[in-house]
Amino acid sequence: MDALRKIADAVLYEGYILWPYRRSALKNRQRFTFGGVYPRSHSEGREDDPWQMRTEVLLERDRDARVDVRVRFLHVVERRVGRAAGDGLEWVDELTVSGTRYLSWSEATERELVVEGVALAALESPLMVPIEVAAGSVEETLLEPSGERAGAVVRSWGALAGSVQLAARSVGPSLSRLSVEIANTTPFAGHDREQALHQTFCSTHTVVQATGGELVSQTDPPERLAAEAGRCVNTGAWPVLVGEPGERHTMLSSPIILEDYPRIAPESPGDLFDGGEIDQLLTLSILSLTDAERAEMRDSDPRARAILERTEALSQEDLMRLHGAVQELRVARPA
Repeated sequence: MDALRKIADAVLYEGYILWPYRRSALKNRQRFTFGGVYPRSHSEGREDDPWQMRTEVLLERDRDARVDVRVRFLHVVERRVGRAAGDGLEWVDELTVSGTRYLSWSEATERELVVEGVALAALESPLMVPIEVAAGSVEETLLEPSGERAGAVVRSWGALAGSVQLAARSVGPSLSRLSVEIANTTPFAGHDREQALHQTFCSTHTVVQATGGELVSQTDPPERLAAEAGRCVNTGAWPVLVGEPGERHTMLSSPIILEDYPRIAPESPGDLFDGGEIDQLLTLSILSLTDAERAEMRDSDPRARAILERTEALSQEDLMRLHGAVQELRVARPA
């Protein structure tokens, strides 16, 4: 599960914040661009920003086959900084307290819905599981060395509502098609995408694990199942097998295109949220930042700060491992 979690987390945070990992960077003016399942009222009438995501996969099953399904996504959290003003707060773009700078921006928190041990036979009648997240906020008080209140960082999030529908249909002897449909029905009365993001399921993906059966590759199905695999409908999702090559009990349905059995490069020093770039180049670029640029990276986001601190702690040996690594070559299945 640890290896699976690393792959799933890499998908979850892909594009969360991009190099140069600073709030002021043009790249980071539009975030959370992968795997969005948007509020239906925002989505309808648009060709982009869908309000549903659908995964369909084949399962070669025993009579008592069961599945576990996990739906994971990020929920945007607004981070506002306030300066103490009487008994209240005056909202500001940034505030420095005791040498630490606090910036207003957006973060995210992880959400996960888990359905475990569902008999495949029971899914012949669709199972609807609600997604319900209440709006809320937390306040972090900022104090001067004297103990006097200097201000606060307030993190708030909007309510979410939706559903995950699971269904299975027999499509052959000992063969079923399993579907997972995610829908966002959160009421939304805003006018633009930035507003909608606060009530969007961001970086949404699905993990399916089977007991008493084997999942079928959608990327490279065996010839005897290729026609049936081609009838599976995947909308906004790309299901791939995960685990050790040859294992067929777990599938990750990702909003980004992956190959079967993806893995994190062993020489990678950690998450960089930018799979379109090369770890070595990103690492060297971070090390070349000016003091002012590093300060902004550190203050922009807690996860950006973690990247900076981890990169600054790399040894020369760690850096050399990033250079010229040769990955295992695999032979494609003959046509």
